[in-house]
Amino acid sequence: MLLEHCFLGFFLSLFLTSGVGTQPASDSLKPQRVRFQSRNFHNVLLWQPGRALASNGSIYFVQYKMYGEREWKNKVECWGTQELFCDLTKETSEPQEPYYGRVRTASAGGCSGWSMTQRFIPWWETKIEPPVINITRVNGSLLVVLHAPDLPYRNQKRKTISMENYYELEYRVFIIKNSLKMEQQVYEGPRRVVEVEALVPHSGACVVAEVYIRRLDRGSPRSAKRCVGAA
Repeated sequence: MLLEHCFLGFFLSLFLTSGVGTQPASDSLKPQRVRFQSRNFHNVLLWQPGRALASNGSIYFVQYKMYGEREWKNKVECWGTQELFCDLTKETSEPQEPYYGRVRTASAGGCSGWSMTQRFIPWWETKIEPPVINITRVNGSLLVVLHAPDLPYRNQKRKTISMENYYELEYRVFIIKNSLKMEQQVYEGPRRVVEVEALVPHSGACVVAEVYIRRLDRGSPRSAKRCVGAA
């Protein structure tokens, strides 16, 4: 029923705007800035309303496909949605494959054409979140344990898959010594357990870390501080 309304409105808008030099109404309804936003392979399609739509009374239809496929597939959960986003994580779960998404609008003014994304390859474009860190004081040192970000995918045993399954990750670890109020990088490399030595006696310290992917020359933001007090 929604699609029948969509096509009826589309042909009506063509009839009403068929004068010379008049922009078809469907063009002004088309969703704008259709693109993927990806963090840790959580892949979400985003868009903005068309130029003629100032309210949220419109509904949207979303389709997707992998590069090379002939047929577009409907995203059932986003077929007739009023939101301006659609989660396509499950539908784009092969990180090194290229995908496309597209959106169209239906409103009282008719139905728009499709607005399509550029080619989207999750492995290249996803933004990496910071590592999770835990620290323990061991005599005059700190033991730093780093955990790579988890992905939305699970293996055959239903266990969470780590970012390390897809990238060669390096970690950069920084210590902030409370007594000196200064930051120092103390480690860069692939190890997930790092010992930071030579703490100033009777003083606390904080640790932050970030992920770095050398092949892509891309890093994550820094993690939240984890601190220990004076021993």
